[in-house]
Amino acid sequence: MNRIFFRFFVLVMLSITVATFVVYFAISRLFGDPLDDIARRQAEAQIFLIEQYVDKAPTDEWLVRLNKVREVSDIHIDLIPLANAYAGLPASQHDRLKRGEVVLDVANKAFFRRVDLYGNYYVGSADEVILARDLPIDIGLALKMEAVRYVIVALALLIPIALWSRSHWTGLQRLASVADQVGAGQLAARANMPKSASIYPLAERMNHMAGRIESLLEAQRNLLHSVSHELRTPIARLEFALELLRAAAADPALEQRIAAMEGDLAELNGLVNELLSMTRMESGQALRTAPLDLAQALQQCAAALPPGPCAVALDVPAAIGTVEADQRLLARAIGNLLRNAQKYGNKEIRLSARRAAALEIMVDDDGPGIPEAERARVFEPFYRLDRSRDRATGGFGLGLSIASKAIALHQGSIRIEASPLGGARFVITLP
Repeated sequence: MNRIFFRFFVLVMLSITVATFVVYFAISRLFGDPLDDIARRQAEAQIFLIEQYVDKAPTDEWLVRLNKVREVSDIHIDLIPLANAYAGLPASQHDRLKRGEVVLDVANKAFFRRVDLYGNYYVGSADEVILARDLPIDIGLALKMEAVRYVIVALALLIPIALWSRSHWTGLQRLASVADQVGAGQLAARANMPKSASIYPLAERMNHMAGRIESLLEAQRNLLHSVSHELRTPIARLEFALELLRAAAADPALEQRIAAMEGDLAELNGLVNELLSMTRMESGQALRTAPLDLAQALQQCAAALPPGPCAVALDVPAAIGTVEADQRLLARAIGNLLRNAQKYGNKEIRLSARRAAALEIMVDDDGPGIPEAERARVFEPFYRLDRSRDRATGGFGLGLSIASKAIALHQGSIRIEASPLGGARFVITLP
């Protein structure tokens, strides 16, 4: 947000600077150089003496008055040939001098003007030029005055823009904070702004969007929770009925069929439990955090893993220290990752941990791995890779999703990498 307004003010300053040069060159093109006008005003008294005192003299007294001006004035006045004047002026000024106008040489603090056009004052006066030097021209002061004017104009523009932008900036900061809270799962967050605020319509639409999302997710959670609870009753009845049927059955084939039905019921019961666990995590339950000995906690997670063909190798430094976490949820997340590795691993599973900029817990397996294009989707509920869609390894597609949500509640994250063992590596990062 700060970068946006910094760029905005940089853009405004650049626009004012560019506008200053555009105005200067446009005025120069249309009305002449403003510096030439400033210099002409500063030399106005000397030009006035020549035009109103010397030129108004009778023809035979013109040189007398010019000499009097030389005596009383601080400027140096000389008569030079017209050819020398042309040589000292740029070609663009020659026509003005030829017409008898006063031509300023601002850089040398001088001006040129022909004595006359027709040789009326003395013989050869039409071919001579008045050169007045050491004029009281101070362009530096003039430039400072112009700079002050432009600074005043810039401030007059920037101060209202800054006041106008500040209200937008504070409002957008509130919206950004609300967006962060909604993104973090706090769906009840709202942007409370007065109706007079300039971005009030945007805040209203954002609040409406957040309210709509909250209501939809709440409805989804309620439906999932209700359905899961309602399923438990018929599942319990079926389990009770199967127990009675098993007690009365004498046919081995029937007993085998009953055992298969009990397996299906156990799978359905496990699905209901997983759904309930996921809805509890999505409801934003409060964490019961406490300092945990990480090495001991990881050993317990490895020991709790059901027997299987893959051995779990622990690589956890004894001095890795403690972590502030909810023991039940952290163990659930790590346990789900270990069971996932047990399903797809061939011979080896490795559970390791290290501390760098943050705490990292890694679960490696030597299975087929996870394609890079699928690594983000495996954390979605009920999503399973094609090769896992069987009863032996398929599961419900909820284990990784529950692990991801449990770690997210700890302000952490899970990512998938290629494992040195040849399969997949799940990396839990905790702050």
